[in-house]
Amino acid sequence: MSDALIIGAGPAGLMAADVISAAGHSVVVAEAKPSIARKFLMAGKSGLNLTKDEPFETFLSHYHEAAPTLRPMLEAFGSKDVTTWAEGLGQEMFTGSSGRVFPKVMKASPLLRAWLSRLSDQGVEIRTRWRWTGGSYCFDTPTGQQEISPKVCVLACGGASWARLGSDGAWADWCKAPLAPFKPANMGFEVDWSPHMARHFGTPIKNVTLTAGDASLRAEFVLSERGLEGGGIYAVSRPMRDGATLTLDLLPDMTVANIRARLSRPKGKMSRANFLRKALKLSPEKQALLMEFGQPLPEDLAPLIKALPVVHAGPRPMDEAISTAGGLRLDALDETLMLKDHPGTFAAGEMLDWEAPTGGYLLTACLSTGRWAGLGATNWLTRAP
Repeated sequence: MSDALIIGAGPAGLMAADVISAAGHSVVVAEAKPSIARKFLMAGKSGLNLTKDEPFETFLSHYHEAAPTLRPMLEAFGSKDVTTWAEGLGQEMFTGSSGRVFPKVMKASPLLRAWLSRLSDQGVEIRTRWRWTGGSYCFDTPTGQQEISPKVCVLACGGASWARLGSDGAWADWCKAPLAPFKPANMGFEVDWSPHMARHFGTPIKNVTLTAGDASLRAEFVLSERGLEGGGIYAVSRPMRDGATLTLDLLPDMTVANIRARLSRPKGKMSRANFLRKALKLSPEKQALLMEFGQPLPEDLAPLIKALPVVHAGPRPMDEAISTAGGLRLDALDETLMLKDHPGTFAAGEMLDWEAPTGGYLLTACLSTGRWAGLGATNWLTRAP
């Protein structure tokens, strides 16, 4: 019998295993997929943005209502600690102009290999194709049904997006703890485009200000056949999902008065498209958005250009979301991330009910909560008879 069972071999689960095994306890990690950390490796394909270098209170604010619960965990293992941890595994790191922190190799596999080597040295056993089926830690395995009776368990089963990478949310069907409904987070939105938009699919819309609810930022996004995608959309996806209207400032460097003055110039024989291009330097794709969402166009275009309301058909399916909100409710856990109704069982990572934008916040909280749960489990083992 192992001292500790970790269910889920993503960043949160591996961090819990690291902490517990470093304290000298035996650890088994059960992973449903044939290989581990699939979502982590997928994140590495876009550079592996591990964390964000910014003041702590600013960093913490991105976790919204979960911030008070996560505060001690992020104070103990925050942005600078994540960077130091990665460097300790032999990865040279760099900080981009936006404060985002990446490995210089811009991929996840070298970091994961170094981490797995350390876990192996610490005696951690990883069992793949072990799918948890509920009950008292029962698993479907390549050799049939197996059951484990550990002294302590850390659940790190992930959220409910990207099922092919392992986060299918199936654990919610048999988890007996209080749950918040899953909702997509950091996702695109569907739009039923008019035919004239087809030639702009795949085009990035640059230098716009997106506003939804209290969220407002200058960023870019992409027009796709299915709708709106990309970093700018993900950053405002939470208020959009919850019902706030998205508006676009197509010319954030100009005031309404500036735009009006330029549009008051003689148009001559120019078409509207040429006039908008010459008078405002309004790109074809921004003009297309104006035509798509601004009809019938008013006589005074300036206010519309500064606050174009976007009509969409809701979020893309949850499995396509980068992450999810919902999951195991934080009030079901004590201050060590142990389930209040299941002594000796802890939980961490995206299966908990918190959400954050992309930009390093997701991975940092997964690592931080995994570490915190690992410390709680280690202390529980120390006290166990």
